[in-house]
Amino acid sequence: MLAAKKLLLFFILGVALTCWGAGFLFFVDQVKAYRQPSVDAALSPTQAIVVLTGGSERVVAGLDLLKAGKGVKLLISGVHASVKEASLLPASALPDDLRSCCVVLGRTAGNTRGNAAETKSFMEEHHYDTMTLVTAHYHMPRSLLLFKSAMADKQITPFPVSPDSVDLPSWWRRLGTTSLLFGEYNKYLFATVCLWLGVY
Repeated sequence: MLAAKKLLLFFILGVALTCWGAGFLFFVDQVKAYRQPSVDAALSPTQAIVVLTGGSERVVAGLDLLKAGKGVKLLISGVHASVKEASLLPASALPDDLRSCCVVLGRTAGNTRGNAAETKSFMEEHHYDTMTLVTAHYHMPRSLLLFKSAMADKQITPFPVSPDSVDLPSWWRRLGTTSLLFGEYNKYLFATVCLWLGVY
């Protein structure tokens, strides 16, 4: 009887690990499919541009979108209280007229769920219905999941950024990239379960 229970337990664990592994590979393929768009005339504008902090490439992409007229206002969400505006937005990064009228530093968010809540308040305050979401490609699936849950009535256009430090084509050979993808996949699963349970 005890041996049968152990076999059943090993079977259940095996199925769970197989499902987790298959889901992880699907997640990696999803991330690989993201391509950073060119900021050109073919790129459709939205009312808001929202950058989630976590890498300088994201801020640069958001500024490029704003300077190209692809949004009315830029929200940089999740800026730590200790970060000075001058270090985040050096004088050469943006013309003074755009800096004074069109850039908002959001300092209340401490995680992706907080980014969604901060952005929701921003969108409601300005009566915006459309936004471009700028974050890293590996962070985009979870970000879209939480943002769409928080703002089901808004049109959210993803703008995935491809950090140079993340080697997706050879992710299994790079311990840092593998660890990053494992961690992000587990966070994505956790967020999915929390939304399903109604915890978020």
